[in-house]
Amino acid sequence: MLAKNGRLKIAIQRNGRLTDDSITLLKTCGLNFEFQKQSLYSPCSNFELDILAIRDDDIPEYVQDGVADLGIIGENVLKERNAKVEILAPLGFGECKLTISIPQKSKIKKISDLKGKRIGTTYPQILKKFLDSNRIEAKIVKLSGSVELAPSLDVADAICDIVSTGTTAKMSGLKPFYTVMESQAMLISNLNSMRDKKKRKLIDRLMIRVRGFLEARGKRYLMMNAPAKSVEKLKRIIPGLKSPTVVPLAENNMVAIHSVVAENVFWDVMEKLKNAGASDIIVVPIETIIR
Repeated sequence: MLAKNGRLKIAIQRNGRLTDDSITLLKTCGLNFEFQKQSLYSPCSNFELDILAIRDDDIPEYVQDGVADLGIIGENVLKERNAKVEILAPLGFGECKLTISIPQKSKIKKISDLKGKRIGTTYPQILKKFLDSNRIEAKIVKLSGSVELAPSLDVADAICDIVSTGTTAKMSGLKPFYTVMESQAMLISNLNSMRDKKKRKLIDRLMIRVRGFLEARGKRYLMMNAPAKSVEKLKRIIPGLKSPTVVPLAENNMVAIHSVVAENVFWDVMEKLKNAGASDIIVVPIETIIR
């Protein structure tokens, strides 16, 4: 049986906004598998790991109960389910906000104005904690879907729902009012799996790969040629991870410089390097960085 085959199991969203990024993460970690949304699990051929395709709301409980050893889940779902698991790492994708939104012409101006109002949500536990922490007594209307329609149907005076771009809420005549929490995908683990020697060894091996993926995220590898006399000036422009690698070239007084640059400053750095004397600049993506 799958549950007793002795292999590590990781649960990911079967079909949703985290699915593609979760698959990309695992494949970038060197795991060889064919993901089938119609199938419960997809085995890895080069690692003792099976990928389980699960409905996202069920992932926290599956990991808590040991059906899966690991899981990739949005922090918003994890907090709503309040599962007893260990968080191994935030993964930097699936970013969104759990936001209270109100009708465009609402008279609600400040948080205290929510007192006595009806708030529709699919996150009643998170919303309750938020209201309690702000000492606000409001009616929580638990909904299962189409939360943004609640005010127009007079089911609620406001909603508390996930917002990525805000387009859906705006089309429903709503505007963001207050951010309850920010969320991203999290890698979580079953508590007992972390205590099991064999599984912990596999988890530690996998985490080396995951951390390498996270370290490389948003970075580019930079190579260039430059006059040796320009090295100090160029080093001030690209400090790199610790310091750039500088290698003498066959041509007298010329060197090759290798370093890593953050993607968000890439073009600005490139222009400065060229103006400082760098030539033959090559930039390549980085899949992983192992510290």
